[in-house]
Amino acid sequence: IRHGILKLAALVSVFFLAVFLAFQLLEINMDFNLGNVFGEFATRLEHYKCGLSKPCPEGHFSFKMASGAASVVGPKICLEDNILMSGVKNNVGRGINIALVNGKTGDLIKTDHFDMWAGDVNTLITFLKTIEEGTVVMMATFDDSASKLNDESKKMIGELGSSSISTLGFRDNWIFVGGKGIKTKSPFEQHIKNHAETNKYEGWPEVLEMEGCIPQRQE
Repeated sequence: IRHGILKLAALVSVFFLAVFLAFQLLEINMDFNLGNVFGEFATRLEHYKCGLSKPCPEGHFSFKMASGAASVVGPKICLEDNILMSGVKNNVGRGINIALVNGKTGDLIKTDHFDMWAGDVNTLITFLKTIEEGTVVMMATFDDSASKLNDESKKMIGELGSSSISTLGFRDNWIFVGGKGIKTKSPFEQHIKNHAETNKYEGWPEVLEMEGCIPQRQE
């Protein structure tokens, strides 16, 4: 037993000597590197609003959103670390899901969803007409969101800054952030077509995800 203990001690000594020599040869400052390791670990633990990969600059709202997955999992919309719409909150549904946000304060105004397969497009049009100047409009699709859309509804959504609404088709996935009174096309938009050869799910394309920083309305 004693011989075994001595052998183990010798092996441990050789190991630590090898490690020491390796650090010496590489001229590594252990204190510095340990500091880097712990600093990197702390950075990974740091939470940014809505789980963004990096924080937004001052004067911007952090957002992250996802479209629905096939007809199973509803879309999710997060702003400033607040979940505005999700399946867990039970306030999403088939069609176009919309969250309206105050462009100055970031406060939620209201949410709603509009069935564009079996619903009435006029309810969507009426809703769009109520949106006030300066409102941030966040939209995400779930299942089918295009079958009942007409030229009037597409034009109104296009005026909110959308570039893709005119080509939105049956079971396409689409996520969009625009605003009432926007002067240009929004940079926050993703659209993927429903196509049998490229669909991730049978009959539906893959889920779309998007994150970013929305400029806070100043005037």
